[in-house]
Amino acid sequence: MEQVSREMLHRLAVERSGELVQLVSDLIRIPSENPTGTQREVVDFVENYLRQAGIDYEEVGENPDFPCIVAKMGTDDGFSVILNGHLDVVPAGDRSQWDFDPFAGTVTDTQILGRGTSDMKAGVAGLLFAMKLLKESGAPLKGNIRLHLVSDEESGGEFGSAWLCDHGYADGANACLIAEPTSANDIEIGQKGGLTVILKATGKSAHGSLGGFKGENAILRLAKVLEELPRLTTIEGHYKPSQQRALQNSIMRAQTLLDEPGVGEVIRHVSANVGLIQGGTRPNMVPDYCEAIVDVRLPIGVDHKEIEDMLASIVHDSGVEGVSYELQWKSEGNYTEEDEVIVQTVKRNAEAIWKMEVIPAYQWASSDARDYRRVGIPTIQYGPANTAGIHSYNENVDIQDVVNAGQIYVLSLCDMLGIQ
Repeated sequence: MEQVSREMLHRLAVERSGELVQLVSDLIRIPSENPTGTQREVVDFVENYLRQAGIDYEEVGENPDFPCIVAKMGTDDGFSVILNGHLDVVPAGDRSQWDFDPFAGTVTDTQILGRGTSDMKAGVAGLLFAMKLLKESGAPLKGNIRLHLVSDEESGGEFGSAWLCDHGYADGANACLIAEPTSANDIEIGQKGGLTVILKATGKSAHGSLGGFKGENAILRLAKVLEELPRLTTIEGHYKPSQQRALQNSIMRAQTLLDEPGVGEVIRHVSANVGLIQGGTRPNMVPDYCEAIVDVRLPIGVDHKEIEDMLASIVHDSGVEGVSYELQWKSEGNYTEEDEVIVQTVKRNAEAIWKMEVIPAYQWASSDARDYRRVGIPTIQYGPANTAGIHSYNENVDIQDVVNAGQIYVLSLCDMLGIQ
C-alpha cells in the first residue's frame, strides 16, 4: 500500500475535484436562508456527509433554530487547527432579479451558480472535502483538526462562533482557518471593529402651524449634529511597525476592488453611516423626539475613549441642547500577526497553486474571525469567491477557484499537521 504522503493527498485532491464541485452544488440546492428560512435540512446534509466519511461529530448549541456542528479528528497532542464556516445564507430576495434559479446549484463549464456559492458554501465544501480526504487516507496527524460549522453568521453569530468560543470549543487551538470569501490573491488577517451609535434628540411639541415660532423641533436639532458626524472619519487606526506592510496591502486592495477615489482610506480610518432616522408623529406637529442609528466601523487600534470623546465634541460644538447618545459596542478592531504559522502556511500553498503573489491584508467589514481572535487564536480568512454577487443577485463562484481552494486547504493541513 502506498505510504500516505503530502504529494499523494495533493494528487487525490486534484483527481477528485469533481466531487468537490458536486458537493458545492448539493449544498446550494438546499435553501438555508437566514432569517427567513430554516437551517435544519442543510445541517442534516452535512452531518450525513461527516457520518459517511467516518468523522465523529456532535450537534451543539443553545438555540435549536441555529445549531452548530463540531467535529474532531486526530490526536490531542500536537498542533490544533480549527476549520470554521457558516451554513446560512442571506435571503435570495426578488427572484425576478436573478438570471437563474438561486437554488438550482447549476454547474456551467466555468462556474457554479446560486445563492451562497461564494458566501460561503463553496468554502464550507472545501473544508469538508479536505477533512474527508485526510480521514479516508488514514494519514497519521501530528495534532488535530476541529471543525466548527455554524448556522447563524448572517444574523450576528450570537448562537454560532461566539457561543462556541464562549463555551470552550476553541480552547487550546493553535490556529483557525475560516473559509469566508476572499480574493484568491489575499489572505484576510485582520478586520475593523464595530459599534452602533444611537443619537437621540428631544424637543418641545407644538402645532405645526407654529413651526419656527413655537416649540423646539427635535429633528432639526439632530440634523445639526448629523452635519458634523463626518468628523468621526478623521480618526485613524494605530498600527504597529509589523503591521505596516499589511496596512498598505489593504489600502491598495480596497482601492482596486471598490474603485472610488480615496476609498482605500476606509481601511485606515473610522467609517460612519447614518443608516436609519426616525422622528416626529404627524406633519402638522412640531416633533419632540428624533433618533438616528449610525453604523460605525473602527480600524485596528482605535479604542472606546476616542469615539466617545469625538462624539462629545461633535454634540458640544453643534450648539444645540437636548441631544444625547448611546453606544452599543460589538467588537474592537482585531488582527493576526503576519508571521503566524497559519498565515505563512496558507500563503505559501496559495502562491504555489495560483502561481502568483498572495498578500496578507485587512478587511473593512467584520466576521466571526473576531470571536476566535478574542480568545487569542491566530485566525485568517481565505476562501473561494466572486465578490460581485455576494449579498446581491446572480451570485456565483468560479470552478477553478473552488478546486484550487480545496487543494490549498489539503496542503496547508498537511503542513501544519506533519504529513510529509
